[in-house]
Amino acid sequence: MDFSPQFEPAKLIKRYKRFLADVVLNDGSTATIHCPNTGSMRNCLFPGETIYFSVSDNPKRKYSRTWEFTETPDDHLIGINTGRANALAEEAINNGTIKELQGYQQLRREVKYGSENSRIDILLSQPNSNQSTLADKVYIEVKSCTLLEDNRGYFPDAVTTRGQKHLRELMDVVAQGHRGVLLFVVQHSGIDNVQAAEHIDPEYSALLKQAAESGVEVLAYCAQMSVKGTSLIKSCPVNL
Repeated sequence: MDFSPQFEPAKLIKRYKRFLADVVLNDGSTATIHCPNTGSMRNCLFPGETIYFSVSDNPKRKYSRTWEFTETPDDHLIGINTGRANALAEEAINNGTIKELQGYQQLRREVKYGSENSRIDILLSQPNSNQSTLADKVYIEVKSCTLLEDNRGYFPDAVTTRGQKHLRELMDVVAQGHRGVLLFVVQHSGIDNVQAAEHIDPEYSALLKQAAESGVEVLAYCAQMSVKGTSLIKSCPVNL
């Protein structure tokens, strides 16, 4: 996924009200930018460090700048725009990087499903004629992993009742005979493994183990991070 026009740098002052951040631009002026991350952004906030933002030409937007990346004091790069995780996953499915999700003719995004009024991030269907052993449908829930602690990648970075709901929905589709997949998209250059953050959301951790035991496939793929372009390049271990 190439980024055009290129992102612009700034220095972080603070994030506040979840969706806003104040930064210092290259010319020394300050600006308020949009923060496209609903999580706590634990270990992703480093006042005084460099961040990168994109600029929209949509005149209806109140804040034209969107926070995209953070540089850490250890020179790691973090993709904090969780909305890009689904696009990275779709690209990696289409180009064959995610080997476990090949063999389907149709890919749809944001399809309604389940008993708890959910939308699946990606739905694969219509197996290729030479792949008759594949399930008719694959329901894929995508989660962006950016929390690094003690050299481990964790999800979630805050209690997530929504994430708990998604695990229950995936267990239901598996019980109906479909494939259910939880895909962690790692957008942190310092993370090479993923596990549930039991110390943050013990209920999510317990549900994840239950989901895996029920047949939900749990995958994680790491991104090659760059402010010029990012793509998923390899699988990484998930420690259940």
